[in-house]
Amino acid sequence: MERIDRRRFLVRLSGTTAAITVAGALVGELVEARRENAAMRVRGEAMRWSAAHPLPNANTRVQPASGTRPEFTPLERHYRIDINTIPPAVDEPQWRLQIAGLVEKPLTLTLQDLLRYEPMHQFITLSCISNPVGGDLIGTQRWTGVSVQRLLPDLRLKPSATHLKICSADQFFEVVSLDTIKADPHIMLTYAWDGVPLPREHGFPLRIYIPDVHGMKQPKWIESIEATDHCEPGYWVQRGWNKVAQMHATSVIDTVAVDMTIIGADQCKLVPIGGIAHAGTRGISKVEVQVDDGPWQQAVLGTPLSQLTWVIWRYDWPFQSGKHNFTVRCYEGNGTPQVATPAQQSRTEPRGCTTSR
Repeated sequence: MERIDRRRFLVRLSGTTAAITVAGALVGELVEARRENAAMRVRGEAMRWSAAHPLPNANTRVQPASGTRPEFTPLERHYRIDINTIPPAVDEPQWRLQIAGLVEKPLTLTLQDLLRYEPMHQFITLSCISNPVGGDLIGTQRWTGVSVQRLLPDLRLKPSATHLKICSADQFFEVVSLDTIKADPHIMLTYAWDGVPLPREHGFPLRIYIPDVHGMKQPKWIESIEATDHCEPGYWVQRGWNKVAQMHATSVIDTVAVDMTIIGADQCKLVPIGGIAHAGTRGISKVEVQVDDGPWQQAVLGTPLSQLTWVIWRYDWPFQSGKHNFTVRCYEGNGTPQVATPAQQSRTEPRGCTTSR
């Protein structure tokens, strides 16, 4: 196998026998993964947090327009992008988190050790840097784990340590500064989504959450943490991708619900238009919709699941027959407007611009 980019791969084989062998191995892996996922569903369906609890914003007055994507992404529908076609299969009883480098004494932690810490639960929207505007490489889930800030004292780092190098079973790695960790308690080692252990394809048994950056800087299947005295570029940065990978403000039109018209107070026919807006941890203060070349009209915003998630927006458009173009834009929590210039998908910048339908 020769890696081409984040979403494609090329297999070069020299003979029929090799092709049969590789295909057989691949099918075996897929069958194993499907069985494991089926078993996880059987074990975890009744235990899922969302099956027994209302969302924290259940009382929001803004109802999503029909056709808007689910505000809470089911486990089966959450996106995933990996550096390999088959996710690592980690044996939980044998798994250990190795802590080494600039520490007073190397440390080994089991998953049970991590579970002894007070858990933190966070509703989080995560996005891939390769997500096109309006794409589906983005999702919102309830993450559970331990704050890395809370874990730091027990790692017994030497005074010279400045960064943590986090390495995965698939050879992926990222480096996070201790200053960043000390400044943000939201950074956490995550072992569960929606109240059940991480599915294999999403990083079982452990992954990290780092606020405000894309998934390309957030390792899954973590097996070691090395304390160092320097920064170094992570896996994708070494390969020419964006060094910061900060989530840009983005807004999306998911639906123009022409088959769900409503009658307003003045007997005017209204068509619900809706979607999501997101700006990392910076929040959304306003969303506006433009019809054709008309004035920008302010949409109403739902209450987000948390300060770390997207927000659902809705605009009830006074219906006019004919062909129309709808455009949406958003503003960050501090009033900074969304970038309006279309950006090409690249390794150096996330995509982001106002979007139209």
